[in-house]
Amino acid sequence: MRPSVESATGSSPQTDVAAALHRLRSTLARLKAELELAEVDDTAPPIDRLLAGLEEAFALLSTLEEADHAVVRVLLIDDDGRLAEITARGLRRLGYEAESGSALRALKAGEILVFDLGLLPGLDDAEKDAVRAARPIVVTGATDPASRAVAASLEATDYLVKPVVLEALAAAIKRRVAEG
Repeated sequence: MRPSVESATGSSPQTDVAAALHRLRSTLARLKAELELAEVDDTAPPIDRLLAGLEEAFALLSTLEEADHAVVRVLLIDDDGRLAEITARGLRRLGYEAESGSALRALKAGEILVFDLGLLPGLDDAEKDAVRAARPIVVTGATDPASRAVAASLEATDYLVKPVVLEALAAAIKRRVAEG
């Protein structure tokens, strides 16, 4: 599931998509008219203008794709950097924008945090507050009730035991995105 993109202009996402579609249609109609005119006049088409028009069309198409299929960003923080990167690669194959690391950093807007509970003791209070505010998806090798209680204190949305099945993590991310 991919969330909708909010407009930077304050208008609705649907209005922005409609405007971009209109601009794309107009750009393509202009390109078609230029080619038809060159054919009727038996002249060389204006290559520079056509290329500029194609670049504009591709830019509009990219804007539409982003608006229609906003990418879900995921930050995976794990004490095992290799495992985190393998998991991030799997998520990227599923269409997520996934980044891995072994140290916490500031989250980007809308980014989902997947956090290894084993890293919690090494965090300072501000970092722990940031993890709590992110309402992370917790991954851990621990299955004991105390670890589950720690995850609950972090307001974790999911608790996944390693080794994490990629499909289970993707489902947890989808649930987290749906929660907002």
